[in-house]
Amino acid sequence: MKFGGAAVATPQHFSQIADLIIARRQEFAKIVVVVSAMGKTTDQLIQLAQEVHPHPPQREYDMLISVGERISMSLLAMALCRKNQAAVSFTGSQAGIVTTPDHANAQILDVRPHRVMDNLEQGKIVIIAGFQGVSEAKEITTLGRGGSDTTAVALGVALGAQKVEFYKDVPGVFDQDPKQNECAHFYPHLNYQAALDIVNQGARILHPRAIQLAAKNYLLLHVRSFMPLHQDHSGTLIFDETTSQVNRPLYEISERVEVDLCQTL
Repeated sequence: MKFGGAAVATPQHFSQIADLIIARRQEFAKIVVVVSAMGKTTDQLIQLAQEVHPHPPQREYDMLISVGERISMSLLAMALCRKNQAAVSFTGSQAGIVTTPDHANAQILDVRPHRVMDNLEQGKIVIIAGFQGVSEAKEITTLGRGGSDTTAVALGVALGAQKVEFYKDVPGVFDQDPKQNECAHFYPHLNYQAALDIVNQGARILHPRAIQLAAKNYLLLHVRSFMPLHQDHSGTLIFDETTSQVNRPLYEISERVEVDLCQTL
């Protein structure tokens, strides 16, 4: 389950999405949640950085802007614990997301979710900060704006998830923004290429990298709404009718890289 900034915009939102997660446990015993930063937090952090340094060092830039997702993950874990649900939060590096060293636009090389799997086996809901990982040199990296979508897909691939659900403030994928045009056409299902075409035309429903990664691994994506008035809506499924067997997980850089993560994880 992936929740974007609109779903965690205020402290009150965390209680609402905690209820959604608890409801999904009636169908899925093991749930991993990926969260974005609250509302405009990332924009505010970027502005803060630029007020201090117009062209900040990229390493320090990543250290700063990765904070937003860590705030969200901890608050959601607290909201779940208040509802008597065992939950634990992890940063991208703690979750084993290994990336290239490219600060502010890293790509995922591998995912080693050992701690995630251990906690799932203990019956906990695992919450992970999106948008971030760790390089081979154990430096914190970020995946670029919208990178939390890619985080969710990469974890779904690594964990052999049945699907990844993306929770939005609209009930699915449309050809136009349904908040601006009530006559926008709704798509109950799309193949990967059609979904990619829609987002490349300007729709911000999913990040293109997330769709491309899902297509490489034939992972089912489900776009649906976190808003109560849309709860009866089935959302949009993204998949290809014809699939092939993937022998091993494929990430953005498909060669799996052996990385010593002992000190990081």
